[in-house]
Amino acid sequence: MGYGPRYQELALAVQGEFPDAAVSGFVGRQGSFEIVINEQLIFSKLETGGFPYEDDVIQCAADGKPVEKITKSRAPCVIM
Repeated sequence: MGYGPRYQELALAVQGEFPDAAVSGFVGRQGSFEIVINEQLIFSKLETGGFPYEDDVIQCAADGKPVEKITKSRAPCVIM
């Protein structure tokens, strides 16, 4: 299962806001979840420890300015 559901959720949010956006994903190193906009890394789960908020990603893409790295995140889901 991995992070596929998180990716799908984020991809749908971005495409809902920007229908012409090209959104792609691939399996990388274990534990990573990274977002790149215009070849610039804007989010890394390895750095923040959690997942990005969809609104933060959409805001980065919408500004039309050079993108800034997202530094806040929500905690990953933990099932005990």
